[in-house]
Amino acid sequence: MCGIVGYIGNSQAAPIILDGLSKLEYRGYDSAGMAVFDGEKINIRKSVGRLKVLENLTHGGENMPGLCGIGHTRWATHGAPSDTNAHPHFNAEETIVVVHNGIIENYIQLRDKLISRGYKFVSETDTEVLAHLLDYYYKGNPLEAVTKVLHRVEGSYALGIVFADCPDQIFAARKDSPLIVGQNEDGCFIASDVPAILKYTRKVYYVDNYEVVRLRADHMHFYTVDEEEIKKEPVTIEWDANAAEKAGYEHFMLKEMYEQPKTVSDTLTPRVKGNDIVIEELNMTDEELKSISKIHIVACGSAYHAGMTGKYVMEGLARIPVEVDLASEFRYRDPILEKGSMVVVISQSGETADTLAALREAKAGGCKVLGIVNVVGSSIAREADNVMYTWAGPEIAVATTKAYSAQLIAMYLLAMKLGKVRGVISDETFAELLGDLKRLPDQIELLLNNKLKIQKFANRYIGAKDVFFIGRGIDYAISLEGSLKLKEISYIHSEAYAAGELKHGTISLIEDGTLVAAVSTQPALYAKTISNMVEVKARGAFVLAVTCEGNTEIEKAADYVIYIPETNPYFANSLAIIPLQLFGYYVAVGKGCDVDKPRNLAKSVTVE
Repeated sequence: MCGIVGYIGNSQAAPIILDGLSKLEYRGYDSAGMAVFDGEKINIRKSVGRLKVLENLTHGGENMPGLCGIGHTRWATHGAPSDTNAHPHFNAEETIVVVHNGIIENYIQLRDKLISRGYKFVSETDTEVLAHLLDYYYKGNPLEAVTKVLHRVEGSYALGIVFADCPDQIFAARKDSPLIVGQNEDGCFIASDVPAILKYTRKVYYVDNYEVVRLRADHMHFYTVDEEEIKKEPVTIEWDANAAEKAGYEHFMLKEMYEQPKTVSDTLTPRVKGNDIVIEELNMTDEELKSISKIHIVACGSAYHAGMTGKYVMEGLARIPVEVDLASEFRYRDPILEKGSMVVVISQSGETADTLAALREAKAGGCKVLGIVNVVGSSIAREADNVMYTWAGPEIAVATTKAYSAQLIAMYLLAMKLGKVRGVISDETFAELLGDLKRLPDQIELLLNNKLKIQKFANRYIGAKDVFFIGRGIDYAISLEGSLKLKEISYIHSEAYAAGELKHGTISLIEDGTLVAAVSTQPALYAKTISNMVEVKARGAFVLAVTCEGNTEIEKAADYVIYIPETNPYFANSLAIIPLQLFGYYVAVGKGCDVDKPRNLAKSVTVE
C-alpha cells in the first residue's frame, strides 16, 4: 500500500520522483504528492486522484526545480482522500517535510501531547504527527531528531524526510513497511519497491527494521535507532528492466497471465535434478523432513488459496496433516504449535503485514518457518528460517496471476519431496508426477492461446450482478481463486462455495440467469459435482463448467463447457485457473474497469 520515492543528486528531482511513483501505481493509492527543495525553501504539490493529476499540476515536474525531493502515493487510512490529507506533510514553519507508509498506532496520544504544547494540526492523518514531532525534537541535528521520534512512535512506518536546514540530505527509516535505497553515479534514491528505481540503478540496499539511512548526492550511511553506524551490503537486482513494462500488452495483468508458462518453468526447472526434486533452500536433511509431524500454511488472499490447494496436495501425496490459516486469524487465535510442526508462510511481496506477524508468532512458538515469496531480500525472506523463491519476476497488476501460479508449483514440489522422503510415493508414481509437472508450461500456453473463446463468453456477462463458483476438494480451492479474480477487477459480486454446501443456504440465491461456474477436475468427485450442477440449473442458473478433456458427459448438465488438458488431479489447479483468470479479465475490460489498479485495492498490503 502507498508508495514512496525520493531522490538527491545532480539531476532535477521532480521528474525522477514522478517517474518512480508511476512504477508504484500498482500498490494502490487515492492521492499523490511531492516535495522538492528549490535552493531556498521546500515546495509541495499534492492532489487527490491519479498520478496524472499531479503530473499535470507540476507540468511533469518542470515547475518544481530542485535536486532533492520526496514523493508519495497515498492509500487512505487515517482521514478521507483529500488534498489536505495527501502526503507530504509539513511542520508549521514548512521547514521539515515527511512522507510515510504504514500506521502510527499511538498517534492520538502523541497528537494530544503536541497540541498541549501549542502545535496545530491541519490534516486528519497520523503522518502529520511525525512532522510536528520531528519539529519538536529538532535542535540542529537531524539524525538525532529522527531517532528520537522513532523511539516515541509505535506501529509501522517507512519514512522519507527532508530538512530545509540540511537540503543536501534525505533521511529514510523503516519498521515493518518495505523500503529500499539505491545509488548510481548521479545520485541516491529511496523507494518502496524495486520497480520505482530499476530504471536508474540495479544496486540496492534493503533497509531493515529500526534502521535509519542518511542519503547525500554521492553516498549514504546506515544507522541504528541509537545512532550507531552500521555497514550493509548491496544487492544487485537481476530483473530485466523491461519485465516491469507492458511490452505491448494492453494491461500488465494480461502480460503477466501470458508469462505464466515461463514463470512455472522458472520455478520448477531449478528444483528438478534428473529424476529427483532438490529444494536446496529448505536446508533440511531427509531425516529432518521425515520428522515433521504437522504443517501449518499461513497466507492472505490469493496466497491463501494457493495454500488451500497445498493442503489437499500435501495431505494426499505426503500423508501429513496440514492446517491452513488466514494470516490475520492465525496471529490472533493463539494457535497451538506442537513440537515437530513446520509453518509455511506464503506471500508474493514478502511484506504482507499479517503474514509477517504470523511468521514472528510461529518463530516465537518454537516452530521452523519456511517462507515462500517472490521478492528477494523481502522481510519474510530475511526473517524466515528458510526461503523458497518463486522466481515469478516483477508482478505489477494488483490482481495476482503469475505469482499465484508459481506458488502452486512451490506447493507441488514441497508435497512431492515430503511424500518421497516419507516413503509414501513409489518411484513409479513419483516419475509420473514429475512428467505431469514438466508438461504444465506447455499446457498453460495452450489454454492461454484459446482466449478468444473465453473472451466471447465473458462478453455475455459484463452486466452480471452476481456470480457463484462451486467445486469440491481442490476444485473448491480453484473456485475461491476464480471468484476472487472476478470480483477484485470487475466489481461484480462473486462468491465461491464448497459444492456440497449448496443445500445449506446458498441455493436460495440462485435465480433465472444467475451464472454458476462449476469446477470439476477431480475424478473421485466428478459425479457429485454434476449433481450440484443439475440442482442449480433446475433453479434457473446458467452453468459454466470447467473440466478435463474427455469428461463429455458433463455437457448434459452444463450450458457451456471449457475443457483443460489432462493432468494429475493434484495439479489441476494450475490449468483450471487459467480460463477463470481470462474470464475475470475480459469481463473487467468489457466493463471499462481499471484492470491493473482496481479501486480500493493495493498490491502489497503492509498494514492490518
